[in-house]
Amino acid sequence: MANTIVNSSNGPATDGEGQGHGLGLFALAAGAFVFGAAEFVMMGILPQVAQALRVSIPFAGNFISAYAIGVCVGTLLLIFGRRIPPRSLIILFMVIAFAGNALSAVAVNAPMMIVARFIAGFPHGAFFGTATLIAKLLARRGKEAQAVASMVTGQTVANMLGVPAGTLLAEHLSWHLAFAALAVCAVVTGVLVRVWVPFIAPAADAGLAGQFAFLRKPGPWMVLVAVFVGNVGIFCWWSYVSPWLQRVGGWPNAMVSALMMLAGFGMVVGGLIGGRICDHWNPGATSALGQFVACMGLLAVFLIPGSHVSTAVLTFVISFGLFFVSAPQQLIMAECGGLIGGAAVQIAFNFGNAVGSMVGGAVLDASHMNYHYPALSGVPFAALAVVLLVCYSRMCCRLGGGLVLDR
Repeated sequence: MANTIVNSSNGPATDGEGQGHGLGLFALAAGAFVFGAAEFVMMGILPQVAQALRVSIPFAGNFISAYAIGVCVGTLLLIFGRRIPPRSLIILFMVIAFAGNALSAVAVNAPMMIVARFIAGFPHGAFFGTATLIAKLLARRGKEAQAVASMVTGQTVANMLGVPAGTLLAEHLSWHLAFAALAVCAVVTGVLVRVWVPFIAPAADAGLAGQFAFLRKPGPWMVLVAVFVGNVGIFCWWSYVSPWLQRVGGWPNAMVSALMMLAGFGMVVGGLIGGRICDHWNPGATSALGQFVACMGLLAVFLIPGSHVSTAVLTFVISFGLFFVSAPQQLIMAECGGLIGGAAVQIAFNFGNAVGSMVGGAVLDASHMNYHYPALSGVPFAALAVVLLVCYSRMCCRLGGGLVLDR
């Protein structure tokens, strides 16, 4: 392990060589992979899980929502763990992730799966809030967004490789194995974090109220509401992407895993490009651009009848937009509110995930399982997110490589 010691209040103090920073980011990316795969794998195996647990596909959307609700509640871990060194927090989060995914692997009925998914999601938001702080401190000056994007890349790679792998396991062996594999990955990640992530002293304790002082300003609220409504819009469609690909696109079930890989590739490309642009442009405008791409994709899902080509292209485009916004939004909120601010993005993201899944499921029921309509129901939400982010972009600017909020 590198001998780098980082003080979270004064920035990184290296041993002179910066040795181990890349490995530290890799370990964090591995954690992002675990949580990204745990969150999104259910979308790829939803039909198999629903059939095995004897529930309808709309009801199985609750397995997605349960994870998202766990993310929202789990931020309490940061409130009570603010005096704990960030590296130790990350290891704790991986222990909880192991427990939740192991329980998911042995679930035998719907209530058990809902509880397991809640536990698996519990450390998700707290992980990303903490990992964003560490990534910022390990970054070179002016490259903060790219460092955060590198960490988040683990989440996007999970969608490119982990989710398709889980889908293949569900198709050819058992969906239980998808969650068992994630439990093993959580253990491995905990070891990597212990070895490769440098020690970081906890930030000076500002007290319970001080942790939330950033919420007194309108800017952070605009970003959080934009994250929430933007993800409501996208997850109205994305929660049911597997049956949409089969029933609208005409893809056979065996091809769904390959299309999940295409979606993951879109997320990887979107995340990396978004991070690079953010380091040279207004982060609010960067987020608005990515959200606009996703909004137009949702509208196209409704308007285009559906074919192999169109569904594949739209899967890539919407996935690209979904993670194009990730690094700039994480960076904005981490600058505003530290650990809690970074975690708040994940709360908004997953709360939007939960609500979007519910809205999409209700629309499916109301439209007699017409898979075009969930995307249409998401368009107004996604459009509102674009408006909010455009407005926010007028409240922030880049000065000397640092993010400055006007109010």
